[in-house]
Amino acid sequence: MKIAVVAPARPIDPLVGARVSAFAAIAYPQVDLYVHPQCFESDGHFAGSDQVRAAAFLEVANDPSIDAVWFARGGYGSNRILELVMPRLGDAARNKTYLGYSDMGFLLAALYARGFGRPVHGPMAVDIGRQGGDRTVARSLGWMVGRDRQGLEPSLGGRPAAAFNLTILGNLIGTPWLPDLTDHVLMIEEVSEPLYRIDRTLFQMAHATQLQGLAGVRLGAVTDVQSNDPPWGETPETMIRRWCGEMGVPFLGAAEIGHTGGNTVVPFGVA
Repeated sequence: MKIAVVAPARPIDPLVGARVSAFAAIAYPQVDLYVHPQCFESDGHFAGSDQVRAAAFLEVANDPSIDAVWFARGGYGSNRILELVMPRLGDAARNKTYLGYSDMGFLLAALYARGFGRPVHGPMAVDIGRQGGDRTVARSLGWMVGRDRQGLEPSLGGRPAAAFNLTILGNLIGTPWLPDLTDHVLMIEEVSEPLYRIDRTLFQMAHATQLQGLAGVRLGAVTDVQSNDPPWGETPETMIRRWCGEMGVPFLGAAEIGHTGGNTVVPFGVA
């Protein structure tokens, strides 16, 4: 099996590429892990210019010898290449797994909306650097290699699901790249935002016409919360329960997703 790693947003350190390649070689010897050189490019904030990042993604997505595309890391940027890549995806791109989270939600959403491959929310190559990072990335590698269910979000069942970082979801609302999530369980997580901004984006989610018809909402990890002055008076669970009530959608409880080492795998659709 051949898995290609590309970086549609920010670059990774070459040490990350070496570590994740070494782990894959030992734990998954049946995998040919190809870390595209573009992952180490630098153009200001980004892993190369928009054109360079788009070209690398198209190269691996349209290559019929590659079975899965594993995103290197998040950080802002993948939305800037959607118009460059989506019209140029070929038939080979429809037969792959695409796996990542955070900013990669832009690409996962667009691929799911257009029926390309099997988008999956899950740990990325950069997560090898977390404490216990081998266990974290093993969830993604295990799913890509053999549909290993041990790394799946425990709540997954017969209903279709999708998972997003809340800020990314908010930025997708009102665009043609947000897929139809009717009858889906929507799972959301957030990182590095003050609680008032989370509340504001939940308002947007609750009143978005594109999100009517959800089967329910689950809340993942809300981490590295930035301080409010004065202090915010509600917990994330209190906020999401309130907005789900206004949305008329059941709050289904917790999901084990987020910017943590415990981030699980959520295939879009039915696992």
